[in-house]
Amino acid sequence: RENKAEKDKVNMNYIDFFRGKRITVMGLGILGRGIGVAKFLAKCGAKLTITDLKTKKELQPALKKLKKFKNIKYILGRHRLTDFRNKDMIIKAAGVPLDSPYIKEAKKNKIPVEMDASLFIKVIRLGSSFSTWKPSFQVKIIGITGTRGKSTTTQLIYEILKRSGKRVFLGGNVKGLATLPLLKKVRPDDIVVMELDSWQLQGFGEAKISPRIAVFTNFMRDHMNYYKKNMGRYFNNKANIFKYQKEGDFLITGEKINKILKKFYKSKIKSKVIIAKKGDITKRWKVKLIGDHNLENIAAAIAACGCLGVSDAVIKKAVENFSGVSGRLEFIGETKGVKYYNDTTATTPEATMVALNSLKENKGKIILIGGGMDKMLDYKNYAQIVKRSVKALILFKGAATDKIIRALGRIRFHIEIVDGMKRATEVARAKAKKGDLILLSPGAASFGVFKNEFDRGEQFDKLVKKFK
Repeated sequence: RENKAEKDKVNMNYIDFFRGKRITVMGLGILGRGIGVAKFLAKCGAKLTITDLKTKKELQPALKKLKKFKNIKYILGRHRLTDFRNKDMIIKAAGVPLDSPYIKEAKKNKIPVEMDASLFIKVIRLGSSFSTWKPSFQVKIIGITGTRGKSTTTQLIYEILKRSGKRVFLGGNVKGLATLPLLKKVRPDDIVVMELDSWQLQGFGEAKISPRIAVFTNFMRDHMNYYKKNMGRYFNNKANIFKYQKEGDFLITGEKINKILKKFYKSKIKSKVIIAKKGDITKRWKVKLIGDHNLENIAAAIAACGCLGVSDAVIKKAVENFSGVSGRLEFIGETKGVKYYNDTTATTPEATMVALNSLKENKGKIILIGGGMDKMLDYKNYAQIVKRSVKALILFKGAATDKIIRALGRIRFHIEIVDGMKRATEVARAKAKKGDLILLSPGAASFGVFKNEFDRGEQFDKLVKKFK
């Protein structure tokens, strides 16, 4: 009873922290994270203004879930400078432009600009300043970033820690999941495993915080449309995962990332650096995931859980039972001798190249579905691997597709541009024979044809299931 009373006091402090605060939430979206943040703040009694460039019609699924709250004001289809003045806080969604005039307006008016995941950590740390808070209230944070592999690594760490019997929660860049509401659930010594993209790590940089255990899987060219072809700016956002670590913290990296860190950040890293290698995985383990890249992800997860004292036996069981994350080179099924793989989260040419290399034993039998919106990326190397690997190529219309066609030059296989998933799968099936493989691995962004990458993958899955 005493412990429950203390926990209730702690939770009341979170509520008190947000109650009555005038907060502008910039970006609601429909995937669920913005909805979760808005619900949490509304329940705490904050006075919310939610602003989004999407219209009321486009946001209807989200608005329906928030309709009971009377302390929310909506400004939709636009942003207004006035909503970034006279506020106690701005909470921005991932992907808000670096040069946003609205964020500049907030900063000009000395209004704190926060993000979901970093604000969660800040509020936990602020807890020690509350009179009813005990200094022993600590939550261990594991943060995972990287251009590729962060979702798989995050989920595997979570599964290993669950199997070990520890109380653990998922947060950060997880579909449909907001991090702030975890303030209602966490207890002393709990663990929160956070997938962190470069946008969320902007918030960590502004707050000058890094997780106790940081995992940096890899670094490749991506989001150049957002970072305006500035790889340094992109890396600096990613680097916030370790910049503010202290002695006693851990930084787990792949070999290539470690070379970058040695060159540019060696004197600035205070934490213990652990290099995760695929060779660290015992060969006797029966790993379900395919591809060297997944062995690297597994090695990083093993190292992270080792920092928390999880036994090899527990790690082995979790690894051997782990079959991957939805939309990451996911085997969907086989129909009439044709195998189907969903790799919708491959939004860069390098990611598709990794998928094709992982399936190299099917060389010449792969029907690749890809293309879409450009992120200012280069497709020259992609084109060479595609030429060696596929028997047919189906591309969604978009600027990335135009680049791909130019990079391919002369080809000897069938290529077709389509305007949706239904036509893409129809063409793929028509070209497939027994023993072939149909792979959705776009190597480009989804917008223009789909709502997002998840919509793209879900459409593929539904159509494939109808084929059975």
